Amino acid sequence: MILASDLKRGMVPLLDDAPCTILDVSFQSPTARGGNTLVKTKYRNLLTGQVLNKTFKSGDKLDEADFARRKGQYLYAAGDDSGVFMDMESYEQFEITGEMFAEIKGYLTDGLEVTLGVFNEMVVLVELPMTVELTVEETAPSIKNATATAQTKEAILETGMAIQVPGYLESGERIKVDTRENRFISRC
Repeated sequence: MILASDLKRGMVPLLDDAPCTILDVSFQSPTARGGNTLVKTKYRNLLTGQVLNKTFKSGDKLDEADFARRKGQYLYAAGDDSGVFMDMESYEQFEITGEMFAEIKGYLTDGLEVTLGVFNEMVVLVELPMTVELTVEETAPSIKNATATAQTKEAILETGMAIQVPGYLESGERIKVDTRENRFISRC
């Protein structure tokens, strides 16, 4: 059991009979008349992908999901809308499809190490590293004096994903990309 007051970002309680990852938690102090502190949460249902909000009293008890995080690796794309991942402990392979794959496929390169979230022997979550290194495949020519100003341009990366990059970057360069905010960080 987990107390609502102990909830933290990244925890996986069982809400409405489904494993849910906590995306955000905030605490609201009781009113002047007293009462319980309220715990406001934003969470993602890992079975449906829905993002929901729910408020608990600080003393509410939540069931812990039978959820495990395991080291995994992206192996290859199995078409445009699915990819195959391997559990690094058991060497079992899982095919991820649909919206879960669509959200992350722009960051995936063969051999990328990820974290697999497993619930009832089924992968329900793929967590990417905070940054990935990708090659710029196509972009406009360098913008003159781009280092003096904050000009950006669109670049197509090796995975087919498009992001905004500084004007001084050229095709063929390796860059670091933040997977949480989908933004350029630096050259490699």
